[in-house]
Amino acid sequence: MQHHCLELIVDAHLDIAWNAISAGRGFLQPPAPGYLVSRSSLLAAEIGLIFATLYTAPARAERSMRTRFVYETPHEANVMATAEVNYYRSCGLDFIGDRLALAAYTRGWKKGRLAAVMLMEGADPIETPSQLGAWSERGVRIIGPAWGRTRYSGGTGAPGGLTDLGRQLLKAMRRQKLILDLSHMADQAVADAFEMWRGPIMASHSIARPIVPGDRQVTDDTVAEIGRRGGVVGVSFYQQHLRAKGRSSLEDVVKHIVHHARAAGGPEHVGLGTDLDGGFDAAHAPIDSLTKLKELPARLRLHFNRQQIEGIMGGNWLDFLERSLPEK
Repeated sequence: MQHHCLELIVDAHLDIAWNAISAGRGFLQPPAPGYLVSRSSLLAAEIGLIFATLYTAPARAERSMRTRFVYETPHEANVMATAEVNYYRSCGLDFIGDRLALAAYTRGWKKGRLAAVMLMEGADPIETPSQLGAWSERGVRIIGPAWGRTRYSGGTGAPGGLTDLGRQLLKAMRRQKLILDLSHMADQAVADAFEMWRGPIMASHSIARPIVPGDRQVTDDTVAEIGRRGGVVGVSFYQQHLRAKGRSSLEDVVKHIVHHARAAGGPEHVGLGTDLDGGFDAAHAPIDSLTKLKELPARLRLHFNRQQIEGIMGGNWLDFLERSLPEK
């Protein structure tokens, strides 16, 4: 479907509330020195839709050395994610929760407008799957069960499958018509999810393991299965994911996009999920300003036609949401 406003760029992974609350990088101010993301920089880059995360850091994580905003219990995770929901509301960020709202927003979109879809990264804030309805009412539409290990799933650096609680969570997500995000899930957990999940599926910020080995990246088989199920994989802009060593550039981003497009069976299953500022600064990013995103289409021209490039820059995520969000 190509009825979307073609200039609207979609970024499927930004840790805005986490950055604001844990590190004081407020969304409504200009980007903090050495960082890239704020409301003004997103608008300047013509990003019109973002997936805004509820990310919570477990106390055992290495990044917890840099912040006191960490949880040890599910209830603490819940309180922290609730604070992030409230932060987004305080920024006046418009959240899109259903297909009707999405259609109205994209139809009326013009430069200077920004909306968001709420994504929970790591499901520990959901104290029990029976709480899921409350999170859905608060605006959560996409859930990634893992970051590292959670009570629900094996994750990055923590091999393992879905736990019994994780299986219950996926069943509850299906009832609530939520979307499953495979990013950060361990290989066994991904296999478990493919086996039992019949709902919409995606990977918000995952790049190609054959290019950069490591369990944080996705395999070609995973990308192929996401493609078969009509999902989308977002390419992350974190230097250590983009290349094994050395400075990353937009060329590395293109490499992963091309690789995913082949693995997925077509570029309509690939988008952007930059994760810019997600625990790293501009020194670890392939661009030093968000406006440099506008240079990406020209670099993609060697590999894709205009319509495919518009899809990668935003249209593919819009089509996916149109198929995957609840009716109203």
